[in-house]
Amino acid sequence: MGTVRFAHRHSKELIIVLEPWWPLVVLAVISAVDAVLCWRPVPFIATCLTNMGFPRPYWRLLTPIKAAAALGLLIGIWVPALALLTAAALVGYFAIAIGIHVRARDFGRNLFLNAAGMMILCVAELIFVISAI
Repeated sequence: MGTVRFAHRHSKELIIVLEPWWPLVVLAVISAVDAVLCWRPVPFIATCLTNMGFPRPYWRLLTPIKAAAALGLLIGIWVPALALLTAAALVGYFAIAIGIHVRARDFGRNLFLNAAGMMILCVAELIFVISAI
């Protein structure tokens, strides 16, 4: 289980660190890569968004949302409440994504590998953060 460690630096400064910190970094890297892939959507992402009926004008919102998630997870190493908020928001994001896939009757790789796989990772991250706080 994770823990929140209080470390003293220069004997007067208190630093809060969520430990182990690496699960937050792993999901942050995944979110950052996803943000980059959505900047100018690579073909498989563009096809997925089109098949889901996700309106093209909103595609540009995906990059800042995913980049903010990556940043929130990284800052969450030192601000556990932000890690909790970000992990919960990611669970909500992927719950909506799964709902959109189901509504579009996309029961293939995009649903089961991408959206559901990310949902599992985000739920695990949320449980980790809750247990550490």
